[in-house]
Amino acid sequence: MSPIASLPQRQPESLALSQAPARTPELSVIVPTFKESGNVAALVQRLDAALEGHDWEAIFVDDDSPDGTWENVKAIAATDARVRCLRRVSRRGLAGACIEGMLSSSAPYVAVMDADLQHDENLLPRMLATLKRDETDLVVGSRYVEGGSAHSFSKSRGVISRAAAGLARLWTHVELTDPMSGFFMMRRDRFDPLAASLSIQGFKILLDIIISAKGALRIVEEPYVFGSRTYGESKLDAQVGLDFFGLLLTKLTGGAVTPRFLSYALVGTIGLSVHLAVLRTALLGFGMVFAQAQAVAALAAMTGNFLLNNSLTFREKRLTGFAMVKGLFGFYAISSVGALTNVGVASWLYAYEPVWWLAGLAGALMGVVWNYSMSTLLVWRAK
Repeated sequence: MSPIASLPQRQPESLALSQAPARTPELSVIVPTFKESGNVAALVQRLDAALEGHDWEAIFVDDDSPDGTWENVKAIAATDARVRCLRRVSRRGLAGACIEGMLSSSAPYVAVMDADLQHDENLLPRMLATLKRDETDLVVGSRYVEGGSAHSFSKSRGVISRAAAGLARLWTHVELTDPMSGFFMMRRDRFDPLAASLSIQGFKILLDIIISAKGALRIVEEPYVFGSRTYGESKLDAQVGLDFFGLLLTKLTGGAVTPRFLSYALVGTIGLSVHLAVLRTALLGFGMVFAQAQAVAALAAMTGNFLLNNSLTFREKRLTGFAMVKGLFGFYAISSVGALTNVGVASWLYAYEPVWWLAGLAGALMGVVWNYSMSTLLVWRAK
């Protein structure tokens, strides 16, 4: 026997891997986070108690929180194999975080809940039991079904939440008391086919799932009491409401209009008001000639539009420092070309169809589309 033949044969790497023990959790709990460093340890402890006897994992999807949330999660994950951290850099948004988290799971059931300790983790076993009966595809934690409560809401937030829920029910034709809930669990085999049609922008991932499913999901609601936040700050602001209407418009137009484009267009509308106000002040208050007043008004409007878009429309790509100055001058250049495009399209259309409002609207729309496309590509491009 040759020396070579007597050596132990190395197994192919694929075979060695196939023989390694596999651990596939029964349930993946997806927790999108941004600036929740003070809550993650408490949430893991609560999940441990609530899901005793179940094989589970918690996937924290963090949008590069400046308070070190992702560092806290990774420190816990170093000693607890049930905890994972997905740190997203240069992108932000609850919907996108939830989608990435669910797609990263191989568990047959996936749940989504917030990290702020306001969702009742004790509801998770009941949700899981409901899904296992194979009569349900999606279980929604509801604050408004009998037995649930949203008493911790401020009066204004409660009114907004109920109004949005009513509008969502009208839109989807699905009889849910809380279609705006951020607390739900579903079968992953029912989520995967929907993933490609979901919007990564905005905050209302459940509503998007329901709309995209087109009535094909068997849904059950379970009541829970919405708790009070003890650490961190609420993410509910004007942008959330804008994202909600943007999502509905996106679905209505088949994706032609996105929440971000809607935000950009609304900022442009505000900019028009600023332009007219500054123009009037320059003409009547400072006695400028029209050409000078128009130039000052245009500059003020473009500057205001840039600042608002930087804070709202493109907030996950927000520019700071020198990049902000560079972006501002780039925005000036793009907006100037957009203004010329506006006038050119309007003049061309008016020459063929002399209807002033139609020509003006077409020119304005073309200008907005140009500005949005070029700003997305050149000013607020992915870092």
